[in-house]
Order: sequence, then structure tokens, then C-alpha cells
Amino acid sequence: MNIDEIMKILPHRYPFLLVDGVEEVSENKIIAYKNVSVNEPFFQGHFPQYPIMPGVLIIEGLAQTSGLLLMKDLKDDAIPLFLGIDKARFKKEVRPGDKLVYEVELIQEKMGMYKLSGKGKVNGKVVTSAEILVGIKKG
Repeated sequence: MNIDEIMKILPHRYPFLLVDGVEEVSENKIIAYKNVSVNEPFFQGHFPQYPIMPGVLIIEGLAQTSGLLLMKDLKDDAIPLFLGIDKARFKKEVRPGDKLVYEVELIQEKMGMYKLSGKGKVNGKVVTSAEILVGIKKG
């Protein structure tokens, strides 16, 4: 999936679209990525002398990747809503020049709510992990 296909599914736009591409997608799993550039607007204020991607934005990237997985077969008027997060852990920094890979897997669906397990990786090493809760608002 390239950026044009991603933007057909997700309502997010610059500077808040945090997924650049999708490498793999199946029924219950997706692997996507963000190329982290020093030109990101958040680096201007998030430790300019030692730029680190904010953890909340890594989690948002996992949530957007979750939305891509869940919405790939839905109509255009559906919107993924980030409902909650559990077990979030940050293990390493994400810095300019990194390719942040999001790996998200569907764990459970119950009454229109979806629980997903997500990991953010850089160079194959886990930098972030969390459980994400997503709902789909249908228009």
C-alpha cells in the first residue's frame, strides 16, 4: 500500500498522518512504516538539541496502522476512532533517520470494538509496545 492508498482509507493528513507505507497486510495483521525525518515539525520543540520522536506519536502511528487494518474493506464514510490504550511501554528512542516499523495484530473483536497488539520497531528491535482499542464510526 502506498501513500495514495493510505490516504484513501485514513482521514489523517499532514502533519498528523504518521504512516508512509504498508509492507504487508493480511486479514488479522499489518506491517507498516514511517520514515522519520529531521524535518518533522515536532522535532522543533521536542528536544531540539537531541531530537526524539514523542512516544505519544509512536502510539498514534500504531493506532493509525490499526485503523488501516480494520478499514481496508470498509466504505469511505467509516472513521476509525482511537478508544484506549493499555500496557504501553517505551524501550528505545526513535530518532531522525530511523525507519519506524509498525507491526499490528488483531487480538479480539467484541461488539464493534477491536483490541489490537502493536509493536514499533527500529532495525528489528522493539522500541514501543502497546495494546490499542479501536472503534469504527460508520456514517
